[in-house]
Amino acid sequence: MSLLVSFAHIAVLVIMIIAAFLAVMFKDLLPAVIALAVVSLLLSLEFYLLHAPDVAIAEAGIGAALTMAIYIFAIRATRK
Repeated sequence: MSLLVSFAHIAVLVIMIIAAFLAVMFKDLLPAVIALAVVSLLLSLEFYLLHAPDVAIAEAGIGAALTMAIYIFAIRATRK
């Protein structure tokens, strides 16, 4: 069981690094914000795997949902 959990931690962290790299490399702001939300969701999954469900729920609610909504409203309010 320990090997499976270690593999899950490594897989989540690798995908998180890839999503963070994509968030930086995207030219358009909307895909960058979506990639940033993916990073936040993966971080909340990592917190859950580390047996911190309360922190995971807070990260998913604030980090992914609320922050992404604020960024999208800010992007829509600006001109290209």
